[in-house]
Amino acid sequence: MRVDEVKPGDEELVRLAQGGDSAAFSELVVRHQNEVYTLALRLVGDREMAADVAQEAFVRGWRALPKFRGDSRFTTWMHRITVNTAWSLRAKAARRRTERIDDLAFEPRSTGMSPERAGELSELRPRIESALSVLPIGTRTVVVLKDVYGWSHPEIAEHLDISVAASKVRLHRGRKRLRDELWPYVEEIS
Repeated sequence: MRVDEVKPGDEELVRLAQGGDSAAFSELVVRHQNEVYTLALRLVGDREMAADVAQEAFVRGWRALPKFRGDSRFTTWMHRITVNTAWSLRAKAARRRTERIDDLAFEPRSTGMSPERAGELSELRPRIESALSVLPIGTRTVVVLKDVYGWSHPEIAEHLDISVAASKVRLHRGRKRLRDELWPYVEEIS
């Protein structure tokens, strides 16, 4: 790419993809695949299933792209598709009762923080993921969308087709359960 070339923004890529340009949609996938996968992993707690969720979310995104009006950012729209896909694939797995339970291994990321702090966080992450995995899927989804992605309660309620009050209750219960699950570890390192 030359210095004077400017990469098109998501809005332009969406417009091109809506016109049938599959290369434009491929660029959107490349730009957003990591965050879609990360959201899926946080929702389903299994790397293999998260990869399936991410792939299916992009397939659904491609199929639904003509209906995308641009009222929200492409990223927000894909987050919503990813949540819906995670819910439906988890439900399908539960019906089949073939869901595998694997221990998750997380590699520390280079963030410029001290090695001591990175070590503490890499040790804490599996415990948090484990604590999240014991939450019911509806509660876990609210906690992840609110605390990790910063969605508002009205957005969560609308997306999950629940009331704002139900969203707040699930968040409260989820945080309490996480606190109860993580408290022994906090006492251990204190």
